[in-house]
Amino acid sequence: MIRVLIADDHTILRQGLVSILEKDDECVVVGEAANGLEALEKAQELSPQIAVIDISMPELNGMEVVKRIHQKLPQCKVLVLTMHEEEEYVIHMVRAGASGYLLKDSASEELIQAVKALASGKSYFSQYAAQVLANQYSQPEEWSDPYKNLTKREREVFHLVVDGKTTKEIARVLDISVKTAENHRGKVLEKLGVSNSAELVKYAAQHKLLL
Repeated sequence: MIRVLIADDHTILRQGLVSILEKDDECVVVGEAANGLEALEKAQELSPQIAVIDISMPELNGMEVVKRIHQKLPQCKVLVLTMHEEEEYVIHMVRAGASGYLLKDSASEELIQAVKALASGKSYFSQYAAQVLANQYSQPEEWSDPYKNLTKREREVFHLVVDGKTTKEIARVLDISVKTAENHRGKVLEKLGVSNSAELVKYAAQHKLLL
């Protein structure tokens, strides 16, 4: 049986995914998560073979969830299931460690096909995502990575600021001091050439990074 973890903050959608997967004799859903932090906890606790992860989730966005699962649980393959079809999301998720990328308007049969592909050690990308990756491979200079000058920690802070977190809240989420959080925030603003949180949110919107 293919052990699957599902992480999506929309209960009805999550329940629908469980129903689809468990109708297949080769799949069993071992856990569900309603936010990013819960997804990480469940992944470490349940050791699923496949984690189906949404991009836009509270507490911790899907991009950071994918990165951390890829780093801490390399045996767990991540399938991103999202409404975002912009090329920036596809490329960032693949760079974060995703093995598959599927849009939420895909047919249920394609979801099962993708899960089975990842479980067998292969990758699975929807037709659109595969075309984005092919274009990126053939013309890498045409896409500029807005994260290229940010460290891993700075990217975490970037998304938390965009999510509206205060410096104290960022410090609590990342388990660091307020002073350290403020330093990271300052470096993010400096590297991206913006002067405050409002401009940072605008930057995120312009680069399609509002997860």
